[in-house]
Order: sequence, then structure tokens, then C-alpha cells
Amino acid sequence: MKTITLAITGASGLPYSMRLLECLLQSGQRVHLAYSQAAQIVAKQELDFTLPNRPQDAEKMLAERLGKFGGELRVYGRDDWYAPMASGSSPGDAMVVCPCTMGTLGKIAGGISDDLICRAADVMLKEKRPLILVPRETPFSAIHLENMLKLSHAGAVILPPNPGFYHHPQSVPDMVDFVVARILDHLAVEHDLVKRWGEN
Repeated sequence: MKTITLAITGASGLPYSMRLLECLLQSGQRVHLAYSQAAQIVAKQELDFTLPNRPQDAEKMLAERLGKFGGELRVYGRDDWYAPMASGSSPGDAMVVCPCTMGTLGKIAGGISDDLICRAADVMLKEKRPLILVPRETPFSAIHLENMLKLSHAGAVILPPNPGFYHHPQSVPDMVDFVVARILDHLAVEHDLVKRWGEN
């Protein structure tokens, strides 16, 4: 069982993060989840459900929404400085920020750790653990690109949610699965969401 920190920020793309959460839990991983206030707004807009303010309520709601799974889920408040991922002594195996706003990406690039999400990402970089950022914006400004390059040099994986079409997707969930499959690949979590290039 791996310990994966999943952070959700207020960019468009909540279907990616919810599908990723589902896949991680179904594959038996331990997930430490944190989300921003803006992510709560986007969840309501894109998926028509409310992410609760209290972590305990969020754990119960997500467990009901996702159904039976073999992994473990813990939800932490964005100002919970006692959360495991806030310290280099307990960073977990990897972290994904999905989707990642340009504001969050910029703060991580600048070493600004004023909330749990940015602090956890800072910990991953300093401890040289996998950090995957899924930036959802278009077009990218020069500032965005410079921040992404800076983070790439620091060891982060920049994985924009750009679905491919060689697997002939038939639905929006198919395109979501393509992106989630690439994230799972970088986490070294096995899946069968999409056929790999060259497979029949």
C-alpha cells in the first residue's frame, strides 16, 4: 500500500481528481486528501456535489459516493499543520495536485507554503519525492511556463490534462480515463483504464 497525497485546487477539472481518487482507493492505496475552498466551488459547478468543510464529513460523503474500496482515505483541512504531509518526517510516497491552478503552481514554484497544499508540495520537493502537477489553464502565459520550467528543474512532473485520441475515445469518461491513466503510470500504480500504445 502506497501513501499518496491528493490535493484538489480550484481549476476546472474535478472529474479528473474524482476519478483519480476512485482509482487509487480501488487499487488499495492510502490517500491523504486536501482541497481548497475554490475546489469546493468548482465541484458544485462541474459535478453538482458539495465538498464539505469538515474533514470528517468529507470522508463520510466520499466513502458513500465512491462505494466499496480496498484503500484508506483520510481528509485534512487546508490549515491542518499537524497533517502527516506537512512534515518531511512523514511525506508519503508521492503527491498529485489535480487539477492545479496557476496560483497554486506559482506559490509552489516560489516556495510559498501558506496552506497545507503548498506546504505538502514543498515537502515533496525538498525530500525528493514524486510530485505531479496537473495544470489546467489555456493558453499558458510566459509566467506560467517559466514557473512550470522552474518546477520541472526542481524535480516535479508537469502533466497537463491533455487527452490523446489514438485509443478512439467514445465518451468524456474515456478522455478522463486517458489522463488519469497517465497519472497512475507516474505513480507506478497498476491499472487497466486504457490500452497502451501498440496493444491490440
